[in-house]
Amino acid sequence: MRLADLRTRLGTTACVVVLIMCARAARADQPSSGSPVDLVRQTVQNEVAASSGNTRLMFTDLKKTPHGSQTRLMVETREGMAAMAVAFNDQPLTPEQRGAEEDRLAELVNSPGQLKKKQKSEKEDAERVTRIVKALPDAFLFEPDGTEVGTPEIGGASATLVRLKFRPNPKYIAPSHVEQVLTGMQGYLLIDADEHRIAKIDGTLNKEVGFGWGILGHLDQGGHFLVQQAKVTKGEWEMTRMSLNFTGKALLFKSINIKSDEVFSDFRVVPSNLTFAEGVSLLKKEEAELAENRQQPGTGKPK
Repeated sequence: MRLADLRTRLGTTACVVVLIMCARAARADQPSSGSPVDLVRQTVQNEVAASSGNTRLMFTDLKKTPHGSQTRLMVETREGMAAMAVAFNDQPLTPEQRGAEEDRLAELVNSPGQLKKKQKSEKEDAERVTRIVKALPDAFLFEPDGTEVGTPEIGGASATLVRLKFRPNPKYIAPSHVEQVLTGMQGYLLIDADEHRIAKIDGTLNKEVGFGWGILGHLDQGGHFLVQQAKVTKGEWEMTRMSLNFTGKALLFKSINIKSDEVFSDFRVVPSNLTFAEGVSLLKKEEAELAENRQQPGTGKPK
């Protein structure tokens, strides 16, 4: 899972976004240490290095919220993430909904200014992620908690995963409001110690956490997130699930209420030099194939 589309999902809760994305990791090129913090530190080094990777994927995103579900096709391009809705509440889009999606994508393709604005947002998200990831070894205290066996959605089938509990390090002082959310988070993570990749993060806010020194807002105690990732295709690790449940306040008066569960699947490699326009064309082609497959042979009616 890449950075590109997360800003539009979580809006004002950017501090949640960057914490979630620390689940991304890359291949390891050094042996692990017996120390939990050293293991995390080595994994973090690989996570930071992962941002330079150029493998791009196409996949399906099924997001469920209290208001219903949405299925989208997603494709990573050299100019950012392109996404196209293909179903709402498990029902295909109406002609009007499909037209609106195509118009939205056409506006991005035909408006260099809009596309540059999108790219700028994605770059800013990436920079926040890097800051959070680099802070992890210092922001938390880690404790060994045994091992678990991986699954196709968590690390990989039969993989041996090291389980580490984490809690806030009382000596850690967040250098900015971006890292502030780490000071109230506790939970556990699963790491593939051979490949130095994080297979799962499960975290809960054990206290109310302000961002922007309480001026911009806060997240309530009890907020929870869960992220899973696994080796999905040709050795690439990607996010397979993201579950969020947060409440709070933004700008002192705007309520934050996020409750969603997303499953990412059907990963396929696409050309690394894919342009945004080419990505949109690929999405349209895929959507057309899905629509054709929904028709029963010889009847012209949906299955």
